[in-house]
Amino acid sequence: MNTNKALSGKTILITRPREQAEVLSSLIREAGGNPLVFPAVEIMPPNDSARLNELMARLQNFDLAIFISPTAVKHGWESITSAGGWPKNLPVAAIGQASARALTELGFKNIIVPTSQSDSEALLAMPELLEVTGKRIVIFRGEGGRELLAQTLSQRGALVEYAECYRRAKPDADFGTLLQQQGKPSAIVLTSREILANFRELVGNAWPQIKVLPVFVPHERIAAACTEAGMDSVQISHGGDAGMTQAMIKFFQP
Repeated sequence: MNTNKALSGKTILITRPREQAEVLSSLIREAGGNPLVFPAVEIMPPNDSARLNELMARLQNFDLAIFISPTAVKHGWESITSAGGWPKNLPVAAIGQASARALTELGFKNIIVPTSQSDSEALLAMPELLEVTGKRIVIFRGEGGRELLAQTLSQRGALVEYAECYRRAKPDADFGTLLQQQGKPSAIVLTSREILANFRELVGNAWPQIKVLPVFVPHERIAAACTEAGMDSVQISHGGDAGMTQAMIKFFQP
């Protein structure tokens, strides 16, 4: 894959949490590029672990579990195993293919997952989530975030609870030092509006020279936020990390 090394000489700044950057970094290197990981969000334990533990103790009472992200899979699974493991016959759903792959690696099968886009809207359109009156649904996620999924399922008659198994925090990082050491990157990857907001703060006075760089995002909502922030070249890509890499190759090919 990507044997033409189309990203040769390109430094791609990845702003994801470090634990989420490995696959994309590998694909960029495979295409000849230089991935530079500068997390604008770091993953921390939840503030209310007692609440999470209480919910895990009655996980068997739910009719469906939904995982928002690979991070939710990773940290949710830590809490699940500590509480005694996954209840038999509890169906599982995932927002997108990356989360589904993380669940597959844990041995899950028959995962409810959209094949088009990786967002709440696509999952809510799945037949399995249309008729949920009276069903008890648990959503594994970080603290905060979009409410659309829970709100819509509640409107459809479901009883929804959150298993908030981690929280996001802005790192104490020095972007100025990174620029001095590495030089200005060729492009930026931004995968959430929260990451964008943190990144802009971390960039500080360097924002005018950063906002002119091409930025690659996985969703229209994030693209709109980047445009609103004044970023000049916003590229939307679908298809997870592979799709993101292919979008970069297409953009930089002469």
